[in-house]
Amino acid sequence: MEDVIRTAVTDVLETLGISGVDFTVEHPGEINHGDYTANVALVAAKQLRQSPRAVAEQISAALDGQIEYVDRIEIAGPGFINFYLARDFFTAELGRVQAQSDAWGRGDSQSGEVVLFEYTSPNLFKPLHIGNLVGNIVGESITRLFEMAGADVRRMNYPSDIGLTVAKGVWGLQKSAGNPDDILALGEAYRVGNDAYETDEAAKAEIMVINQALYAGSDATLLNLRARGIATSRASLEALCAKLGTKFDTEITESEASVPGTMIVKDNIGPVFTESNGAVVYEGEKVGLHTRVFLNSQGLPTYEAKDVGHFTLKTAAHPDWTQSIIVTANEQTEYFKVLYAALQELFPETKEKILEHIATGYLTLTTGKMSSRKGNVLTGESLFAEVEEAARIRATESRAEDIDQLSEELAVAAIKYQILRNSVGSNIVFDKDKALSFEGDSGPYLQYTHARILSVLEKAHQAGVLPSTAVVPESIYPVEQLLYRFPEVVAKALDERAPHKVVGYLTELAGSFNTFYANEKIADASDAHAPYKAALAEAVAITLKNGLWVLGIKAPERL
Repeated sequence: MEDVIRTAVTDVLETLGISGVDFTVEHPGEINHGDYTANVALVAAKQLRQSPRAVAEQISAALDGQIEYVDRIEIAGPGFINFYLARDFFTAELGRVQAQSDAWGRGDSQSGEVVLFEYTSPNLFKPLHIGNLVGNIVGESITRLFEMAGADVRRMNYPSDIGLTVAKGVWGLQKSAGNPDDILALGEAYRVGNDAYETDEAAKAEIMVINQALYAGSDATLLNLRARGIATSRASLEALCAKLGTKFDTEITESEASVPGTMIVKDNIGPVFTESNGAVVYEGEKVGLHTRVFLNSQGLPTYEAKDVGHFTLKTAAHPDWTQSIIVTANEQTEYFKVLYAALQELFPETKEKILEHIATGYLTLTTGKMSSRKGNVLTGESLFAEVEEAARIRATESRAEDIDQLSEELAVAAIKYQILRNSVGSNIVFDKDKALSFEGDSGPYLQYTHARILSVLEKAHQAGVLPSTAVVPESIYPVEQLLYRFPEVVAKALDERAPHKVVGYLTELAGSFNTFYANEKIADASDAHAPYKAALAEAVAITLKNGLWVLGIKAPERL
């Protein structure tokens, strides 16, 4: 309808002798102000040398009765033109939701695109950092937005299994006699190792020796500790990702990327890279960026060189790729600008494709920003365990048959909603009590509304009321005025990399339905419009379920 209205307005402008007017057609802030509003009169008034109100009157008069599904047009304020859609439009959209069902909200704007989507990518050898949990949740949602648009998405994980992080952890295990099979012991070992690396020159030298030995594979004892710790960390990561609904198609580790990355950098000293004080660097200043080291003075690859190797491995595994997207914390934004500049010099063909970095913010508590380098750190595992324990209390009060499953689903919904309700890149303050609320502005609230609708439909069925649009009420329910917007919300959320738009829409839709249900009877066979109301409730349930899927949240049938 937005395109239809825009085209009709543009045609009228041409009859008035003007073109190239950049105007907006959008939903007004309040539903009672119409279904669409255009600011065209305010923009075109200067060209016509008339008041915006006068221009609005001319445009609305020319459009009167000319746009299918537009019932009436009104002028508001200084010259906004508001469009009110006809009852037939909403009834038709309701039928479309029912017909499309699981496909409702899907489009084809990304059809034919092969998207390599890399997210989570933690440091193995310690518990999952909360930042990687945020990256997983944001990444999973945006991959689903791409899938909703018809893209072929390849989920990718690039964990770090070698380098200083691992060396610090191995050193810490040796000093603390920690158990490499215990994920908590790994976290403590890393903390000990990192503290020593930063404050004790002798310890730092020992850790550097361990790092070189692990790269060289020259010490069986160190290699055994590394292997056991990585296995422990990987098992913990896989268990958490399974709960979060993420299954990677491809995993390439830093150790795999290290050798090819090193070789490519060495082979391109001169054309792309420069030697500097024994290291090999990329001089980013030549493209308006900054210089970064790709091989250090010991000849070992940095993250940058390993990312070069990783790029070659993942694109070789998926040679049909058209877009490569990476999700990490926003502190790496400048890093990826330099990396992508280097990759485009190394592989000029990538200039015809898309290299994108999506930056996420930090999840904080009242103590402020968290870091795995310090003690008392909130990890991904510990946050989930704490929320799941609280969710279990709610689950035991429900009608669910499987309390364990519902506890997990509520915890996932609580955490994901609290993270995704914020715009990507902004910082997040996690509130456990608010996250688990059933009374609005939470994931469980959306789940509860979905389950409530299914319960209402079950009661309606028992009363002999089946969903149908055969008998249509004259009035338009406010929830209908939100329902049809779902596909455009999903499309806009993808274009703007903004899952929070889906969160906001679903919350508004659920609130509107609950208001509708408080004022209308659905399971009432004596009401001629009850089947229509049931059809509307069913459509809202479909929309909530599909929208929750986009967020990576399950929609339980009972709560």
